[in-house]
Amino acid sequence: MFYFVSVLVLLCNSHCLVGALNDEGYALLSFKHAITQDPEGSLSNWNSSDANPCSWNGITCKEQRVVSLSIPKKKLFGFLPSAMGSLSELRHVNLRNNKLYGSLPIELFEALGLQSLVLYGNTLSGSVPSVIGKLKYLQNLDLSQNFFNGSMPSSIVQCKRLRTVDLRLNNFTGFLPDGFGAGLVSLEKLDLSFNKFNGSIPSDLGNLSSLQGTVDLSHNQFSGIIPASLGNLPEKVYIDLTYNNLSGPIPQNGALMNRGPTAFIGNPGLCGPPLKNPCSSETPGATAPSFPFLPGNFPPQDSDDNSGNSEKSKGLSKRAVIAIVVSDVIGICLVGLLFSYCYSRICYCSKVKDENGYGFAKGGKGRKECLCFRKDESETLSENMEQYDLVALDTQVAFDLDELLKASAFVLGKSGIGIVYKVVLEEGLTLAVRRLGEGGSQRFKEFQTEVEAIGKLRHPNIVTLRAYYWSVDEKLLINDYVPNGNLAAAIHGKPGILSFTPLSWSVRLQIMKGIAKGLVYLHEFSPKKYVHGDLKPNNILLGQNMEPHISDFGLGRLANIAGGSPTLQSNRMVTTDNAQERHQKSASTESAVICSSSTLGSCYQAPEAVKVVKPSQKWDVYSYGVILLEMITGRLPIVQVGSSEMDLVHWIQLCIDDKKPLLDVLDPHLMQDVEMEEEIIAVLKIAMACVHSSPERRPIMRHISDALDRLATSAV
Repeated sequence: MFYFVSVLVLLCNSHCLVGALNDEGYALLSFKHAITQDPEGSLSNWNSSDANPCSWNGITCKEQRVVSLSIPKKKLFGFLPSAMGSLSELRHVNLRNNKLYGSLPIELFEALGLQSLVLYGNTLSGSVPSVIGKLKYLQNLDLSQNFFNGSMPSSIVQCKRLRTVDLRLNNFTGFLPDGFGAGLVSLEKLDLSFNKFNGSIPSDLGNLSSLQGTVDLSHNQFSGIIPASLGNLPEKVYIDLTYNNLSGPIPQNGALMNRGPTAFIGNPGLCGPPLKNPCSSETPGATAPSFPFLPGNFPPQDSDDNSGNSEKSKGLSKRAVIAIVVSDVIGICLVGLLFSYCYSRICYCSKVKDENGYGFAKGGKGRKECLCFRKDESETLSENMEQYDLVALDTQVAFDLDELLKASAFVLGKSGIGIVYKVVLEEGLTLAVRRLGEGGSQRFKEFQTEVEAIGKLRHPNIVTLRAYYWSVDEKLLINDYVPNGNLAAAIHGKPGILSFTPLSWSVRLQIMKGIAKGLVYLHEFSPKKYVHGDLKPNNILLGQNMEPHISDFGLGRLANIAGGSPTLQSNRMVTTDNAQERHQKSASTESAVICSSSTLGSCYQAPEAVKVVKPSQKWDVYSYGVILLEMITGRLPIVQVGSSEMDLVHWIQLCIDDKKPLLDVLDPHLMQDVEMEEEIIAVLKIAMACVHSSPERRPIMRHISDALDRLATSAV
């Protein structure tokens, strides 16, 4: 009300002073007066002394009537006045990527000829007025990346010419209106992702035969079954239903066929192909058998025609079963006797001292070769199997062990998982060498398997493991050297050094994107679809151009095999394969780690990581979200609130609930980049989705990476 009265006073004053400007000019001046910040002077030539507004910046007229208002990306700070509704011939409004706040005035929808309303990338809030149904000519509605809430008005189905509806990254709730699919038959783009829409997916969405690209319903709260009618959509349309509460079998028809599991993940209740969990006979709507129908794989036949083969169909006879059991018992006994004999046998091996002083060796020429195991060696390798040379994991490795040991070395860091050295070879090649410790377990084959799997990873945002060395007394990992330290130091500075050069927003965004791309590679394109398990700023290294390199992948696991004692149980190489679950059993017995200033590393761990045995890629998503919040706020993952401590995730959530301005949470070093507020807010929304308390509600890294890339594209 205050804004409306202020506008009336300003209009009255302007009208009293000058009478030349027409009514549409006065309506636009109300918009200029509602803008309190115009840093680029976009409205500087909006003058009341003109006869009409047709020559003003951002204004297009036809026959002296305003038909378009287009002022995108000009950092305008203010609200939308109700007087804009008096622009009766207005066809297009484009105010994207500004800093507009407040709600949509109902009067705006009095411009009945409006065809395009583009307001994405602002901080507008409130609900969409039901009078939107009066806009019979509306074709493009883009309200994405705002704070709109409430349900989608049912009257929107009356806007039958709509081609684009983009409401992603808002707080919309409620059901989709009845007749949504039947009424909007001209719709070409539909994006409702990252909202809180609920209820069932309307079956009439299958009527939207003009849709193109991706129909994005992901990251909402839709429930119930997937209507088979969605298969009626054009086959080239990609239907994204990830991270909802959908259940039942996935229909296998039309546009729903031949889709990978990535279109349906995040819905624990869904079953059937392409997901791995089959539908049970009790699953509502499950009519298909649980086994796949492949050539040569048919359901059992119960027909009477097969009565002649009934003996075969019943399986093996009792005699055959007894014979097999007896044979197995005899075989097991023989193997046991043989093993007992070999284990207790005393081998006579000539004690030959080699030049290194090792006692047991293979016999020389003409001697019988013999290898003895003592009881305490039953789970270790013999010294005859020991590795005493540098093993290259890259064909480009052009140095040997002697060169490495003779090179100049400088300590880079020290932790519970060994010391890291900067090593400069004679040719000028610089490497990072980590010592995993001396002595310890002798599980060389296991170590070899793990380290060679890591060595196969190749991505520009993951530190490359070039070689390794194993011996009884020494275990070394040789990586590329990354010159600009780690992300923690880049955000907060190095301990004991008061001054440092803070990162600009553009550099931070580049780092965020690089980390995301590295995690996408680990999660989806690496040989075993790995989980990092211990992602934090300390193990994100920055290259020559500040590009990020994820490090320490699998380090805890290697240290454990080599006999070290990693400081964090989560710092290990894990995969999503069931074969790796044996490495995670200890996690189930761990008590919950309290996030505090003395255990900062635990603040990046997903809440469920301390009680779930099988690792999840959603652990990494949570850690990534905390890192984003740390880069936006410049704060450590523990925030001091009065005399108590609070973790960063909860502190940010409280700030959002209290509707505090962005400047209250923004890193002070980013104040000069405040013009990028729309980008920062968009990244903040992504971060909050990543740190959702429910793993199923967190996005996957590929979607996060795509969202960051789209953000950059929309800012152009």
